Amino acid sequence: MNRKSFFILFFLLLTASLSHADSPTKVACIGNSITYGIGTENPQVESYPAQLQQLLGCDYLVGNFGKPGATLLNHGHRPYMKQPEFQKAMEFAGDIAVIHLGINDTDPRNWPNYRDEFVRDYLALIDSCRKANPHCRILICRLTPISHRHPRFESGTRDWHRDIQQAIETISRVANVQLIDLHQALYAYPLFFPDGLHPNPEGAGILAHTVYSAITGDFGGLHLPQTFTDYMVLQRNRPLTIEGTANAGEKVTVCIDGQQHTATTGYNGKWSVTLHPIKAGNNYELTVSTHKQKQTFHHVAAGEVWLCSGQSNMEFQLSQAITADKDIPKADNTDIRLYHLKGKWATDNRAWEVSALDSVNHLLYYQPTQWKPCTPQQVAGFSAVAYYFGKMIQDSLNVPVGLICNAVGGSPTEAWIDRSTLEFQFPAILRDWTQNDFIQDWVRERALTNLQKKTDKLQRHPYEPCYLYETGIQTLEQYPIKGVIWYQGESNAHNMEAHEKLFSLLVQSWRRNWQSPELPFYFVQLSSLNRPSWPWFRDSQRQLMQQIPHTGMAVSSDKGDSLDVHPRDKRPIGERLAHWALHKEYGFSNLLPSGPLFKSAQVEGKQVVIDFLYGKGLQPSNGKEIIGFEIAETDGLYYPAKATIQGERIILHSPQVKTPHFIRYGWQPFTRANLMNAEGLPASTFREEIF
Repeated sequence: MNRKSFFILFFLLLTASLSHADSPTKVACIGNSITYGIGTENPQVESYPAQLQQLLGCDYLVGNFGKPGATLLNHGHRPYMKQPEFQKAMEFAGDIAVIHLGINDTDPRNWPNYRDEFVRDYLALIDSCRKANPHCRILICRLTPISHRHPRFESGTRDWHRDIQQAIETISRVANVQLIDLHQALYAYPLFFPDGLHPNPEGAGILAHTVYSAITGDFGGLHLPQTFTDYMVLQRNRPLTIEGTANAGEKVTVCIDGQQHTATTGYNGKWSVTLHPIKAGNNYELTVSTHKQKQTFHHVAAGEVWLCSGQSNMEFQLSQAITADKDIPKADNTDIRLYHLKGKWATDNRAWEVSALDSVNHLLYYQPTQWKPCTPQQVAGFSAVAYYFGKMIQDSLNVPVGLICNAVGGSPTEAWIDRSTLEFQFPAILRDWTQNDFIQDWVRERALTNLQKKTDKLQRHPYEPCYLYETGIQTLEQYPIKGVIWYQGESNAHNMEAHEKLFSLLVQSWRRNWQSPELPFYFVQLSSLNRPSWPWFRDSQRQLMQQIPHTGMAVSSDKGDSLDVHPRDKRPIGERLAHWALHKEYGFSNLLPSGPLFKSAQVEGKQVVIDFLYGKGLQPSNGKEIIGFEIAETDGLYYPAKATIQGERIILHSPQVKTPHFIRYGWQPFTRANLMNAEGLPASTFREEIF
């Protein structure tokens, strides 16, 4: 059956169901303990079928045929088709059957032995429903989530759950039945699964609403991502996918710049159109409409869009910078547009109120926001690093620039990574996160301070792994961007080995979200500060830049403050990030993207000769002698080295070191190392072994 025929059949069935006023449409909810209502105190009122009945009203009769422990597999330990609930469901002969089975098939007694029978057994259940009522409309469900707290999560359940999801999608296609995604609906709400498996009444309510929309096609009318507002900036010069939701089967029309595109909403409420590339401009009008609703966005620009994220040094406001008094009054530029995702509650050293904790649990951490033109008033509270980055990009390209700031003070890397990535590639960091040594002790202590008034043992917090991805990044809904600038690491500097893995996962996660494997990702190396682990961490960041393609690192060690984790001179940092973007993304090949970066070293007699990338015009930043280099023999005992500039090379020598084997530069928590290049960009911290 093709797509058009499917929708015709969908609405004929829906119309037929609604036309029998004297004979309510029967909905058979077939499943296991989740359908039955385990996890709720009163399944007759709180299970998802009971709540679905309330939503559908008296024109429908919902039957709950959930069997706790039931498997879909007929060779499973408790086959649904051999249970009394199956017989009752067939006698009920529903006009609509909603099937949610497969969770218990993840048991090691089932899937490892009988996985090859799953599709056949599921098709047999569907056929049984059709035999009981030849006009039955079948809806099958992607499985609800299983938490990492499940005792068998890593020993098989996680992987078998994923395999069963894929099998259910195959069954939907083969049997030509509607698929409901119960997994996506609840995946970001682990606290709604107190035992890691069964949804509580609130979770069951989400299931009920999801199934209600799938049955009725009512998705609440036309909706667009929250990033669509007046003064928005669309990424120029490339095809743009615009997505949203509307009621099933509705025709959606999108118009901009003489283009008109239409799409018909699928049975899942989703629609999508792709716009032809739009040239740079600052006064477009975008309209999105159905036959009943219309949304119009004015003063839309097309230009360059960058996401600016991280922790407090990215969040650091322009009004706090040392250049604020000079630059804020001049920051009146409608070709720079700001979208500021700002938390409702600062993660400062205090206990949050119960109302705040409840909002955080419901993923309502950020303040409502909209795109604003850059004015002195707007930019004063905006990220200083992001503003200086955007200003240099806008000045250089002379096109509109959109800056999305989503930064949270103190936040660790793991909070910004999607749940699936951590579940499969770093599950240990998810376990009991407030007592987990992978997470920096300061992060855990601050979170526990904010959570002092919590009553839910699964209470959420912005520092929790996945949380900021689920509340911030995911809510951007793949809004088209050119790239990312990132300033974070202070809250992971205690464990550079864990951060190396987490940062790579973060970049992978975001590139997958934006479906852009080459998404530019430019980040700031930590500055100078009297914290003993920071030299190693800074060098780890340098190596990550070399390992992860399409990344670049802005050095900030020369702008650090020995006692303050928030150095105030932010303009150079933003502009150093802009150097990377202009050089790599916009063709400014004559502009050096970085300060000197270690390339190679060799021993010549008792001297060490170092070659650098971006070493044009090597010089000391203060006009004095080069300082900060050290060399060592195989014992690793370092001595200061005299550095001599020879073209684009540095020659090192130390009378205490006869056979050099190690070299390092700027290897102090707070360093005054002073090597830079012709662009005035400082050299990075590094440590290398000479082979």
